[in-house]
Amino acid sequence: MASPPDKYSVLLPTYNERENLPLIVWLLVRSFERSGNEFEIIIIDDGSPDGTQEIAEQLIKIYGSDKILLKPRAKKLGLGTAYIHGMKHATGNFIIIMDADLSHHPKFIPEFIRKQKEGNFDLVSGTRYKGNGGVHGWDLKRKLISRGANFLTQVLLRPGASDLTGSFRLYRKEVLEKLMEKCVSKGYVFQMEMIVRARQLGFSIGEVPISFVDRVYGESKLGGNEIVSFLKGLLTLFATT
Repeated sequence: MASPPDKYSVLLPTYNERENLPLIVWLLVRSFERSGNEFEIIIIDDGSPDGTQEIAEQLIKIYGSDKILLKPRAKKLGLGTAYIHGMKHATGNFIIIMDADLSHHPKFIPEFIRKQKEGNFDLVSGTRYKGNGGVHGWDLKRKLISRGANFLTQVLLRPGASDLTGSFRLYRKEVLEKLMEKCVSKGYVFQMEMIVRARQLGFSIGEVPISFVDRVYGESKLGGNEIVSFLKGLLTLFATT
């Protein structure tokens, strides 16, 4: 008997993304419809005061409740728990995680899928630091912070992947579930720990060069506190892996 076709569940954590959400959802739907892959988009909103949830409800009416699911939470509870919450409702055998602020373009998703099939990888990560990948819209300071963080991580952890702090990835669902059980980090360190733990557990990692574009609407959520917590988290990982 032929196995059922692969289905891709996109997890979109949101907080104050009312301007970006309709566009990212439209781009996702268009990308999946063009490639012919089965999909669903799960919006995990952390109590946005700007009306993001109302926009999500309108999108459900437009695209259908089988394609768009809104699974809100009462307040901001962090990225890791947002993925756990979203996965409970995911019916796909693959999970795609990405930002809802248009930093990650859905046009790369077919390449992620192609790469996964080509190497039968457990996870495929978007990289800004290989091939024709890159960053657009960042000032020099932000680029230096990102490059420095990535360099430090490569030296200390030797993770076997070129971009650790990115958050545009495709996982086999059961692999993501196993990694979530192991991960203890919060915030920006969480993405990094996911790759380090994947390597530790012997999961295979593929990479696809991507262009990262700084958010179109709204304010960036990276501040001094995030940089301090990143460094603390990096040292914790170094000490425990």
